Amino acid sequence: MTTVARLTIDDVRAAAQRLSGHIYRTPVISSAAADEASDYRVFFKCENLQIAGSFKIRGALNKLRSLAPAERARGVVAYSSGNHAQGVALAARIVGTSAVICMPTDAPKLKVEATRGYGAEVVFYDRQKDDRAAVARRIVGDTGRVLVPPYDDPAIMAGQGTAALELLEEIPSLDALVTPVGGGGLMAGCSTVARTLVPSIAVFGVEADTANDTYLSLQKGERVTIPPPPTIADGIRLQTPGELTFPILRENLAGIVLVSDEEIVAAVRLLALRARIVVEPTGAVGAAAVLTGKLSLRKGARVGVVLSGGNIDPDLLIQILRG
Repeated sequence: MTTVARLTIDDVRAAAQRLSGHIYRTPVISSAAADEASDYRVFFKCENLQIAGSFKIRGALNKLRSLAPAERARGVVAYSSGNHAQGVALAARIVGTSAVICMPTDAPKLKVEATRGYGAEVVFYDRQKDDRAAVARRIVGDTGRVLVPPYDDPAIMAGQGTAALELLEEIPSLDALVTPVGGGGLMAGCSTVARTLVPSIAVFGVEADTANDTYLSLQKGERVTIPPPPTIADGIRLQTPGELTFPILRENLAGIVLVSDEEIVAAVRLLALRARIVVEPTGAVGAAAVLTGKLSLRKGARVGVVLSGGNIDPDLLIQILRG
């Protein structure tokens, strides 16, 4: 059985120091339309406005800045459907090293172009046939590069947790925190911060109902694997929770909420048309859970929601806005 090192708020605070001056402190906004639709007081942490378009730069840059200079000089390799790809590519540029990113052939074109735009080399794999981690490990073996995992790494989790640290510094009296759950890195970091600073807080993860690997794993009490999920939320198309993240989620979460693709699309539309913020489908899953009344909270509860990313394909955004 794997021994899992504890993630602490001190790890997250150390990450915040490493990141200071290199990334944005993203705004926290409220929306009368969201409050009215949910019967809560909702505070959106806008990681869609982060550099590289998502929270992923937090973990990636914390990881790269934690490496020894000799390790950084070897270059890095990562695997991702898009946002971690962009985060690692930009983090590599910031610290002055090179990156090779393994991306699925069906990754959004916008995310592939952005990853290349930050200077990374992209290597494609088939999501239905290939083990993406194995593809990345082969590159590590061939080149000596350092692997930067998307979520199963203490430095990654600590970096992602800085989003909740900032949120709770600005809005300290939250009743609940809601974030998307893919591999669990964002939630592991954020839930650790939330449960430490506000022990009474209810922390909810949100998955698409077709990408419910964490929901099923929590029900069973161990990690389960599902087939490749066909959700519009490409950033949470995971088949199994992280080995390191899952025990943290099991301890910290009040529950996992499931939302449909239709509910995710409706949340993207409301955020764009009523709150005037552009969020990708993955970034909107937390908002979808709040807006559809799926949280077991009292009326008027103060709810923080991490909008995890804004890298949406323009054609998809137009399609969603047209309804």
